[in-house]
Amino acid sequence: MADKDKIVSHVSVESMKAVAESVGIANIGDAAAKYVTEDVTYRLKQLTQEAVKFMQHGKRRKLTTSDFDHALRVQNVEPLYGFHAPDYIPFRHASGGGREVHFVEEKEIDLQDLIHSQLPKIPVDATMKAHWLSIEGVQPSIPENPAPVSRDLQRLESIDPSIKSTVNKLQKPKSHADIAKAKHKSKDLVNLKQMATHELSVEQQLYYKEITEACVGSDETRRSEALQSLASDPGLHQMLPRFSTFISEGVKVNVVQNNLALLIYLMRMVKSLMDNPNMYLEKYLHEMVPAVCTCVVSKQLCMRPDVDNHWALRDFAARLMAQICKAFSTSTNGIQTRVVKTFSIALQTEKAPLATHYGAISGLTELGHEVMKAFLLARVKIEGERLRAIFEGSLVSSVDKISADHVKSQLLKVLPPMLKAVRQPPDIQEDYKNDFGYLGYLLCNKVVSLRQTPVTSSPAQNRPTLSMSQVS
Repeated sequence: MADKDKIVSHVSVESMKAVAESVGIANIGDAAAKYVTEDVTYRLKQLTQEAVKFMQHGKRRKLTTSDFDHALRVQNVEPLYGFHAPDYIPFRHASGGGREVHFVEEKEIDLQDLIHSQLPKIPVDATMKAHWLSIEGVQPSIPENPAPVSRDLQRLESIDPSIKSTVNKLQKPKSHADIAKAKHKSKDLVNLKQMATHELSVEQQLYYKEITEACVGSDETRRSEALQSLASDPGLHQMLPRFSTFISEGVKVNVVQNNLALLIYLMRMVKSLMDNPNMYLEKYLHEMVPAVCTCVVSKQLCMRPDVDNHWALRDFAARLMAQICKAFSTSTNGIQTRVVKTFSIALQTEKAPLATHYGAISGLTELGHEVMKAFLLARVKIEGERLRAIFEGSLVSSVDKISADHVKSQLLKVLPPMLKAVRQPPDIQEDYKNDFGYLGYLLCNKVVSLRQTPVTSSPAQNRPTLSMSQVS
């Protein structure tokens, strides 16, 4: 009973005769047609089984033509071509003469209509066109160059990256496919946050390569031109992520290698980007702030701390950090609060070298008298005792003595103006000695000297600058 209910699929003899007639073989015998039919049925079943295996491995429930192509390749048979239509191809049914045939309807094309139809346009050959990316530091307004983005728009993009994609969509002409998709798009879709993409043109990639090589190269003339370009060009906002990453990774590598020269070059790049009035750097502070802080309070920045002038780099980086805090610190992001905490922890770490303490003192000083009064003034007595131990000690290295001299000079330079403002005269040496310990007498003399000096004739503060003559 089970054998009778079993459905057997096979190619009929009539179908085989119809296929033979379609290829020009007429009057094929019944015996030959039956023999060919059995072989074709076997081959088709074998091919279908292999195709089903590919479908199952692909975790699909629908058999596709690509599964049959893979099955043919497994059988060492060249796959069929031209059957990768994405749409369903209907079969037509015809009957007559006692036979039923299913076929695909093919349209007939009139050759006369094809010959007299209008020829398509000749494709344009590939050509190259040169244009100016920048003329004397100014980007010309031509279609080949990206349109400059205002600083206000960059600030809005830092808050909501979807604004950039909205502007790009408004400027880019819509294709027919986009219009069709928009018609079928539902109004109840969830508003997802767009991802901001940063794509550089070939000219921008070349500019980035030339600028980075010039900034860290040995040619001072090229470096000055590159830094001037970073400080003035209005169309660099698309390259800011690359420059930010370049600076961040460069600081990480060169701090480990104690390469003072390259650290100076990277900080000069930060300074140029900060001075550019067309750039909005808030989106990239997560990379720049750690890099600048590292150059302020790192334990060692050069191979020869007793010879190389890494103190100028620490002062320069401290001024950069103060500039960043002044420009971007708000009650929301709390940049200055976190920077002050970093410098304060470095200053309070007893095991930290004096070079780190020097950087922390410079960093806190650049942030103003209120920060100095809250975080630096209470540490003066402790720092003084550490300096006393080094100056009066016998087994002290030359590096520690030089570091102690710089820390002492820095404290005596930055504290008197602040003490003059917060302490009322008269200035008694014993009071200064009790409050500030080892440095009390010196600070008192400095404050008295400042009170006796007229305000109009006060000398300008000698702020260190970065030049390679100081490094060598």
